[in-house]
Amino acid sequence: MTDEQLLALRSSAQYKALGHPLRHRMVNLLRQRPATLSELTTALDSTKGTIGYHVRILREAGLVRLAGTRQVRGGTEQRFELISKGFQLDEETGARFLHDAALAEMSPVRPGDPGHTVLHHLWLTPEQARALAKRLETFDHGHVPHSGAGEQGTEAYGLLLSLYRADIPHLPPDDHPS
Repeated sequence: MTDEQLLALRSSAQYKALGHPLRHRMVNLLRQRPATLSELTTALDSTKGTIGYHVRILREAGLVRLAGTRQVRGGTEQRFELISKGFQLDEETGARFLHDAALAEMSPVRPGDPGHTVLHHLWLTPEQARALAKRLETFDHGHVPHSGAGEQGTEAYGLLLSLYRADIPHLPPDDHPS
């Protein structure tokens, strides 16, 4: 995914819109393809009024747009799509937002689930950290399949990669080795 396909999130309205669990789920659905209010209502097991309200919030934040309309049974059906293929988060609030979003969408672990969450600390020079960040930036390109939504036998799994400077101080050299 190139930067041209990413919408840079800059306003609090955009973060607020994406921060609501139902709207976050709607965005995940719209990443698969444009959808109507009825399709979103069914997929999210909600009501048309609730889904319509949340679509309006996403539209007002500049994240979703009208993709098209068609006439059905005396009414007009609207299809909605994301403004861009993805979002680019600013450095200050982006990490917290992604962390909170990942926690909100985690399903309870079922016996036999292949999920794995672990925290490791690496001791790196600034140059090594920059090189690792560059490798993580391109990790998903070609290594993890993005499509497959709706394909028989597939389930969605989240992958949150984060490289950050940890607030872990250094101990002074040991003056009393064992």
